[in-house]
Amino acid sequence: MLELKNISYRVEGRSILKNINLSFETDKIYGITGPNGSGKSSIAKIMAGIYKQSFGTVEIDNMSIDSLDITQRARQYIAYSFQNPALFKGITVSELLDISMKNSKNELNKSELLSCVGLLASDYLYRTIDSTLSGGELKRIEIVSVLARNAEIVILDEPEAGIDMWSFKHLIKTFNKMKSNYKTTFIIISHQEKLLSMADSVIFLNAGSVENIYSKNSLSVHLKGKCDGKIKSKCNFKEFNYGK
Repeated sequence: MLELKNISYRVEGRSILKNINLSFETDKIYGITGPNGSGKSSIAKIMAGIYKQSFGTVEIDNMSIDSLDITQRARQYIAYSFQNPALFKGITVSELLDISMKNSKNELNKSELLSCVGLLASDYLYRTIDSTLSGGELKRIEIVSVLARNAEIVILDEPEAGIDMWSFKHLIKTFNKMKSNYKTTFIIISHQEKLLSMADSVIFLNAGSVENIYSKNSLSVHLKGKCDGKIKSKCNFKEFNYGK
């Protein structure tokens, strides 16, 4: 289990995250959403070790990982997919997947992994990662390289860029297979309404705080615009342009 305990994050005197307490269980898919500037990516980067929290602790199975840097966390626990793909340019897709799959127990082969994001192996396996690939293609390839690692925790930061709904459905099928076979936790940061509706739980952030945590059923009610009579933003997702 991954836990964030009393996490706060400040930059140049400005409070980005405020006393965040969250638990992420194995075999679950979590969504994190909220308006721009609510702290979604900051939470992900603190979990991955890219940012260092100002207060609080990050734990896995009741053990602090605060002393581990991004490389150590990546080797032992966490696979992280950036909003903007950061790939090894100059090597082929096949070579990248060889690196990602080293020491992995993933039962999916390269062709199956590429099909999870709607890419044909015959078209992409031996293509060089360079400027001839579009931003959407690079994003899909990076997601594949993250999935190939079969990490204990997989964090996908706004994977909707360049991914169509058909591919989303195949991704979710892959997530469900991986979390059941390998005890993987998926954390998906997204504005995409249809993607969020596939998660087991959705965490709604606002102004650096957790405003609400939705189950799959309660999220469906709120996405349809049915308010619980308490806080408007809890039921009016449309004001943040979800699904566009």
